[in-house]
Amino acid sequence: MNYIAERRLEEKEARRRQIVDAAEQVAAEVEWDALTMDQVARKARLSRALVYVYFKDKFDLHCAICERALLLLGDRFEQAAARFPRGLDKVEALGRAYVAFSQEVPHYFAALARFEAHAPQHAEAEGNEAACMAAGDRVHGIMVECIEAGIADGSVSPDLGNPYLTAVTLWGFMHGIIQLGATKAGMLAADGIATQQLVDHALRLAGLGLSPKGP
Repeated sequence: MNYIAERRLEEKEARRRQIVDAAEQVAAEVEWDALTMDQVARKARLSRALVYVYFKDKFDLHCAICERALLLLGDRFEQAAARFPRGLDKVEALGRAYVAFSQEVPHYFAALARFEAHAPQHAEAEGNEAACMAAGDRVHGIMVECIEAGIADGSVSPDLGNPYLTAVTLWGFMHGIIQLGATKAGMLAADGIATQQLVDHALRLAGLGLSPKGP
């Protein structure tokens, strides 16, 4: 690739990042349903037509944001898992990392929750949707590796069966706990339950369920 072609590619990638940055900013200001491509174009200081050159529709742009979110989550998962030798402790660390992710970058968590709530747009994902799903596969892959590590070192019961199924189940469990803590914090507080207590209890239950049973 010659210098001019490299420069054009760099400019194209920079413009794409500019658009996604703008979409994130708009999404942080308004509900996603209210977000429009016009708003994104104005925030990015670009023409609406140019935004459509990079993203064919709002869903395509949403996938790009979700890819960013999943890449960040994957990095956090790898760092969290690396801090512990035992598989079971790695799994708990992933759960806590997911909770921290939801609290520290709530717009990313909200974007992922919206993405997961909808069926795939295409029979075979392509473009930004495919990139998003690949980033999601990496996240689930880290979970599976931690579960398999626990089975290998004896901290996770082999009787649970398919590690991938276990990973998906744990993800669904913690995702629900996070949403419950976020939407029902007032109700829980009225019953004397703090959000952190809910998270700790959920992780303790998950740990008990994963641990090998005694004779």
